[in-house]
Amino acid sequence: MVRDVFHRQLGTLQDAVLEMGSMVDRAIERAMTALLDRDAVLAEQVVKNDTVINDKNFAAQNEVINVLGQQAPLARDLRLVVSVAAIMTDLERMGDHAEGIGRIVIMMQDEPLVKPLIDLPIMAGHAREMLRDAVHAFVEQDVDEAYRVGARDDQIDALYDRIYRDLIDVMVADPSTIEPSTHLLWVAHNLERIGDRATNIAERTVYSATGKMPQMDVSSH
Repeated sequence: MVRDVFHRQLGTLQDAVLEMGSMVDRAIERAMTALLDRDAVLAEQVVKNDTVINDKNFAAQNEVINVLGQQAPLARDLRLVVSVAAIMTDLERMGDHAEGIGRIVIMMQDEPLVKPLIDLPIMAGHAREMLRDAVHAFVEQDVDEAYRVGARDDQIDALYDRIYRDLIDVMVADPSTIEPSTHLLWVAHNLERIGDRATNIAERTVYSATGKMPQMDVSSH
């Protein structure tokens, strides 16, 4: 009976990870749509909806505390529960990065684009795929998929480096573009951090499944 209750609680925690992962994925999608369409109203909705993600994280962290207090899990079960707490924190911070993009879009309302938005949507697509796959790997406790997620962070880092170089060249060529270029750099930085957070989730998956914590991305912190 006690074990049945514990399994239901674990299922609830995993469902929370899935639900919050979906919420964050949607926030990133909406933030990037707002950027591409220069839609300040949609950007404001992204900013406002971040409180829902924060509330979801708070509820899940409380449930983790309840499970630890009621069940006192050991070994792999303990690693799984503790990993949920860390993953929910990373998801909440991904939501913050999506909110950050929304805030940037609001600041950019009347700015001309200093370069076509080609690499940023590609970067966002990679970040969202990493997020979805990282969450799936955790729920399925799929170590191989987790390592594949970590390996893909290099793609995001390469895109970030290219965007950074391109925007620096734009600013050097025309100092009047410094502010709008900086705003696009901030967007790229938020997307790069989302990739790092997805890698953190992948690392937690390997830890919960094997007891070993790999370091897939030395820039992640």
